[in-house]
Amino acid sequence: MVTALSIARLLNGWARFVQHPSRDEIYGVHLGWTIFLFLSVVHFWWFEFGFSSVVHWPFYLYFFLIFYAALIFFLCAILFPDQMYDYRNFREYFHSRQKWFYGLLALMFVVDAVDSAFKGTDHLIALGTPYALRQTVMTVLCLIAIPVRNLRFHQAFMTLAVLQECWWAISQFESQQ
Repeated sequence: MVTALSIARLLNGWARFVQHPSRDEIYGVHLGWTIFLFLSVVHFWWFEFGFSSVVHWPFYLYFFLIFYAALIFFLCAILFPDQMYDYRNFREYFHSRQKWFYGLLALMFVVDAVDSAFKGTDHLIALGTPYALRQTVMTVLCLIAIPVRNLRFHQAFMTLAVLQECWWAISQFESQQ
């Protein structure tokens, strides 16, 4: 349910651009991160089916999954706030919240690694070195992005994130068919 709320938040945000094209100017870095999160939510939903083989559900595992889904929702809510009265546009808004966004995004990559470990050693081994490298590089880049104000850095990082998420999701979806 929380995952569906994340997708709804993103879809409502995108619909805002169509409903009020002159009110909210689209900012490429912001839009790219919304695409990244949409792909990440879909990917998260797919991979959580991996827990369907778990017979015993201790409370800590149940709580962990709710925490993970809530973290993703909070990232989506940061990208599309309830109102923008204090900001001229999404560029100004995004960079005013970039410490929160990148800090929580780094946490999401760490939590994802824990999530993968909960699915068992065989699952973690099957993900291989590319997964460990992806999680490490993305976490480090998020931490670097927190204080950076350079627009080109944010554009490049967002582009890398979207491309790696597409590659990772496709490579994982295709291997599970």
